[in-house]
This record gives sequence, structure tokens and C-alpha cells, in this order.
Amino acid sequence: MHLRPIPECPAVCIDLRVLACVRTAAVYGIEACPIQVEVDVSHGLPAFAMVGLPDAGIRESRDRIRSAIRNSGFAFPPHRITVNLSPADMRKEGVSFDLPIALGVLAASGRIGRRDIDDVLLIGALSLDGGIQPARGVLPVAAAARREGYKALLLPRGNTGEAAVVSGLRLFGVSTLAEAVAALNDPAAFSQPVDVPATSAAPIVQPDFADVHGQLLARRALEIAAAGGHNVLLVGPPGAGKTMMARRVAGILPPLTFDEALAVTSIHSVAGLLPPGAGLVTVRPFRAPHHTVSDVALVGGGQFPRPGEISLAHHGVLFLDEMPEFSRHVLEVIRQPLEEGQVRIARAARTSTFPASFMLIGAMNPCPCGYASEESRRCRCPPQQIDRYASRLSGPLRDRIDLTVHVAAVPPQELHEETGGESSASIRRRVVAARGCQLVRDGTLNARLEGRALRRRARLDHRGRRLLDTAVSKLAVSARGFDRVLRVARTIADLDGSEPVSADHLAEALQFRADRTP
Repeated sequence: MHLRPIPECPAVCIDLRVLACVRTAAVYGIEACPIQVEVDVSHGLPAFAMVGLPDAGIRESRDRIRSAIRNSGFAFPPHRITVNLSPADMRKEGVSFDLPIALGVLAASGRIGRRDIDDVLLIGALSLDGGIQPARGVLPVAAAARREGYKALLLPRGNTGEAAVVSGLRLFGVSTLAEAVAALNDPAAFSQPVDVPATSAAPIVQPDFADVHGQLLARRALEIAAAGGHNVLLVGPPGAGKTMMARRVAGILPPLTFDEALAVTSIHSVAGLLPPGAGLVTVRPFRAPHHTVSDVALVGGGQFPRPGEISLAHHGVLFLDEMPEFSRHVLEVIRQPLEEGQVRIARAARTSTFPASFMLIGAMNPCPCGYASEESRRCRCPPQQIDRYASRLSGPLRDRIDLTVHVAAVPPQELHEETGGESSASIRRRVVAARGCQLVRDGTLNARLEGRALRRRARLDHRGRRLLDTAVSKLAVSARGFDRVLRVARTIADLDGSEPVSADHLAEALQFRADRTP
């Protein structure tokens, strides 16, 4: 925050700096936005004008700022005020400009007397009574502030938890406009306590795989997928346990690393999903949007682009239940993010890039009634209807799914057993060990191996080559599918503790590739 008069200016003007594009900070990066506040005593009629492409929320802040200043015990200047948000060609949006503008008005009118606090960055929304409300995107703002050399951050008290994740910044957590003025006038004497939670919340109890009865093949497929970061499609009748097992996958994934937690927390902060006082997110996200979701809600976008469900599932799981019920267009837009681990939203003004490295789990019935593959129940769907139902998932999308497994109905005798299968804790130990091998060996998961690195890590012997060549010709495996089979085989070898990929590992990977139709 720069509190210094502009030379050779007939009115009283003050320069400040505030963060622009706070809501989409994780996408565009942070840019300090200079704000000029002019109190012109030469005009007789009071007015409050804002220029520099403010959105409706910023324009409406004039009344909030005026009321907040008066209700905080300060006199609002009875003169013409002009607030200039620069650069003039960048659209400004969000309510986090409220506090900087209000402090600029008070500084221009002499209520803030210091002129040596250039290293303080401001962010916050105001209420009519002068209270300061939590803002979105504070974590990436704090990270950018440290990167740009700022020494302190003045922010709402409810956001101090997530900002404290970034070290090297002095935080002024304030609850009212009066506290903000006191902190700027005398930073050394401002000693309000700052709560710094270690995590976002109490540990979340994950559902356990021990509750799942039977389904050994599906459990094995999900373990392989979790170990290598692969995509899975579960096909089976209603009530077979597809959704139940999918919701337990997050519990067998390794804990988030600090860098992963920082990225996940930043995305959720920008999206406004962090509760007040939250700190670092430590649980891998699990997102399960309803099949009525729009393409913008799924991949992100809008007039002012925001992250969608696939970005909110970054470093976690995206579960699409009843995949054929999703709009065909909605499903097709995730094809590129599945390959690249990110999504680019192009607009006339800018192109935004959102992180979207997630594990996709899909579930579907084999036919509209759900019983085409069951012997105990009769399917009444005609063949043409079954074909149309299966074709709702396009070939290119199916080609990007590494493992397809049929989930049969659980026999009644297994449902009577008191205990289910193996617990999530024991499965997780194997997944953690396999992922650890991959990260040490290549610095990435097997699902992201490409080109020569993939050929080197999944080199096959003569028997394996013959098996793969036969499978490619008989199963009509594409070049993309060829690579995905090798990646899955590499993961199976890692779970087995084997450095070379054997023909047995390849055969198991091909088993999940062969079951491509409901």
C-alpha cells in the first residue's frame, strides 16, 4: 500500500495497490492493481465515481463503503471522490476491493497518516456496519504477495488461517474497518492475535473397503487405478456396489504432499469453498457432480472464468455416476483434460488455464433397465436400445479409460457375512508403496508416463511382445490404448514389487482392456 500524494495534482490524491482478479488468482496469477483515490475540494457537489472497468459488484461498493466509513466513526469526505482502478483495460471484479478503496478514501482525507507502509498488501470485503467479511482466493494472494516482495498482508480475520500457510509474511487479521485503520497507522502497536490452524478441519473419517462384500475383481481394478492414477469404468446392474466402492477410493490414496495440498487449497479458496478460519486442505478431494451438470460447471468457465468440478477434483477423484445419463457434450469436454492434466478456457480477453489432474471413476448400467448381463433377472431392453445406451459414451472417451471392469451382483450368501473384504488401510499401504516407487523412479505416476520414458519403464520380453501384438490385432487396440495398456502393466508390476514388466502383468492389464462393452 503506497500512501503518498501525487505531485502536481490540484486535488488530494493517494496511490494504493491492491490485488486484481482475486477470484481467479490461481488461474491468471496475481497482478498488483494500482488504485488512485482523488478527493477534489474544488467541486461543490459531493460525488463518488469509479473508473477503470469495475464490475457491478465494485460499482455497488460505493454505498457499502460510505456506510462502513460512517458506521465506523469516521466522517465521510463531503467532496467529489474519484477512484481510478488501473490498468484501465483490465476488467476488475469481486468485492475484495472494498477495503482498499475505503482505506484509500480515509487516507486521502487524512485519517491514515503514515507514509512508510509500502510493503503492505490489502484485501477484504466490507459490510454496512464496518465489519470485514472473508474473501475468496486469499491463499494464492498471499503466495503472490511473498513472491512480489511484500512484507505484510492486511486481510479479514477469517482468512488468516489459509494465509498463514505462506511463510515470510506478517499478517494483520482485522475484523472491522476501525481495526484496519489502527493497524496501518501504527503497525508496531497492532497486536491482535492471529489464529493459525494446522489443517482445514478435524480428520475426516473415510468409508472403508472392509464394508464391501465380494467384488474381488472390481476391488483389484480400483487398487491398480489408485496405485497408478488410472481411469476406471465400473459396469454392472443396480445395487451391485459400484457407487459404494467408488466412494471408498479416496480412502486408499496416499496423503497429500505439501505442494499438492497447497494447490488443492488454492483452488478451493478461489472457488470460495473454504470455510472461514480454514487452513491447509489435507484430504484428497472427491467430487461427484450430478448428471444434470453443465459443461461449464464441469470444466470451468463463465464470463469471468472459474474452476469447475474437474479442477476441484485436482489431485483427487472425479466420480461420474450413471455416465450415460450425462449429456454427450458434457462428457466430450473432459477428453482433453484427461490427457493433459489441465484445461484451457479461451475467452476474447484472455485464455485461462486451470489445473485438472484427477483420477476419473465412471459407473454405468449395462443397459437402460440395468440387467442385460444378469442371469437371475430378465432384461427387457431390445438390442438396438442397448446399443444406443452404450454408444452414449463415445469411442474416443472410452479409449481414454484404462480399466473397464464388470461388477456382478453380490450373491446373497456373501451379504450375510459379518465382515467384508480387506480393509482400506492395508490396501492403502500397497498403493503408497507403489506410488513411492514411481515417484522415485520417474518423478510422476505411471498414468502420466509418455514416449521413450514409457517404453523404457515398460520394456517387454519376447513373450510379452507376442502377447501384446496378438491383443492389438484381436481387440483392435488403438495407439493410445497401446500406451495405456503398458502403463497399467507397469503399475501392476509396481504393486507386485517387480522391476521388469512380465507377460503375466501384461495379461492382467489386457484383461481390463478387453472388457470394453457392457
